[in-house]
Amino acid sequence: MTQTGRTPSRLRLDAALADLATTFGGMTAVPDENNCECHWGGAEELAQLKTPDVELAPDLLRRTWQAVDWCDHGAVLRRILPQFAAALVDGRVEPLFDMGDVGQSFARGGWQQWPAPQAGSVREFLHAWWADSLTAPDPAVPAYEVFALCAEASGAVAPWLAEWERAVDPTADRRLVEAVEHWEYDLLGGELPWYAWVHDEKLIGELSAWLAVHAPARLDSQGASEELRHCVRLLGVSGPARWEDPHWPGHTY
Repeated sequence: MTQTGRTPSRLRLDAALADLATTFGGMTAVPDENNCECHWGGAEELAQLKTPDVELAPDLLRRTWQAVDWCDHGAVLRRILPQFAAALVDGRVEPLFDMGDVGQSFARGGWQQWPAPQAGSVREFLHAWWADSLTAPDPAVPAYEVFALCAEASGAVAPWLAEWERAVDPTADRRLVEAVEHWEYDLLGGELPWYAWVHDEKLIGELSAWLAVHAPARLDSQGASEELRHCVRLLGVSGPARWEDPHWPGHTY
């Protein structure tokens, strides 16, 4: 623990938030941006998106990141990112379904194609938040929800799983138990365990295979139930052998 009382991972996250504020401070939506007054908001609220650094009311922030029909979603996302990211970390963002749909807002903005300093700032924020969620004693947002956001935002699971693999820490092991408890039903049914626009079979396969290999020892270390350990084992079994296994949990889909 540092003298400030914050862990190295939290200090890294704080630095990433500060960098977002610097990188995206002063940005606005494009001048001709518009949206439906009936479904999004009025002209005065739209004008706020075209004014730099004005803090948005929580409900306006929610309507802005949830909207899917901006003319230039990337510019809108850049406009709200400093406030949006801080609200996410503090647990003040309430998704419609789960954090998967928040990650889709990042993806719609096309942040990975932004200029290198901007894309790098977003990438570092996501990685810093994910790393902190694995070891923070009481994170505002559960690690499995942060994972879902990062996976949807990036269109990949491998980078986030690699971070989990490197996190040799009892807290990270507990986060894995929590994740498996929330994920096993959907994964055993062949679906991603969060709100996803497309249930990408490649991502499902990567996540299931990683859990089947890396989760058992960590679940054992945390005293996970025998039933949960069998669920993880079955993620490495395909076809009829999975649901014909004597330890199939009895899920129906």
